[in-house]
Amino acid sequence: MCIVEAMKLFNEIEAEFGCVIEEALVANQQPVEFGTKLFRVRRL
Repeated sequence: MCIVEAMKLFNEIEAEFGCVIEEALVANQQPVEFGTKLFRVRRL
């Protein structure tokens, strides 16, 4: 789904189920904290 940088390390985030991203809830390079919702998805 995306790659998140934390403390100069890049962490790949994968969906746990088949889905389609319907909306990005944060802008590119916007700081986020643990638990912040990043995307609205729809299951396939």
